[in-house]
Amino acid sequence: MSDETTPRHDRVTRHPTPGRANSLWHWPDARHPLRIVINYLAIVLARHSPSLRVKNWLLRRIGVTVGAGVSWGLESTPDVFWPDLVTVEDGAIIGYDATLLCHEFLQEEYRTGPVRVGERAMIGAGAVVLPGVEIGASASVAANSLVVEDVPPGATAVGVPAEVREPSE
Repeated sequence: MSDETTPRHDRVTRHPTPGRANSLWHWPDARHPLRIVINYLAIVLARHSPSLRVKNWLLRRIGVTVGAGVSWGLESTPDVFWPDLVTVEDGAIIGYDATLLCHEFLQEEYRTGPVRVGERAMIGAGAVVLPGVEIGASASVAANSLVVEDVPPGATAVGVPAEVREPSE
């Protein structure tokens, strides 16, 4: 985990976009369109593959750091623009239809930041993790939660936005 006093917003990089159009109009300046197509195809194949080995192999090919024994649920999705900013450590589980976002397109800028899922952590079905967030080792994120801040090791995050519950002693 990063320094626990460093908020998520201090770990994201801001990229101002000029002009009247919102930042999403500038995505081809951020990443080459062919790179996005390749990432997208690999992610679609990984999302629908029942084989965990195939999922991990495909995601590693586009830059996701995937530890040993990582399990991706069907339709789980790493960031399509910046998969190289996603790290999922050994034995972690990414649940069905969960999304790990390393970017956010806003009106006058877009932001990028790494997402790290610690060893043996669990991300529930349908959860969304925002850029710059770190999920600690053996932490859990409840299904359909929106994770906007770090989850310490062993803790559980629940809700929208997710609130962190410390591990019971």
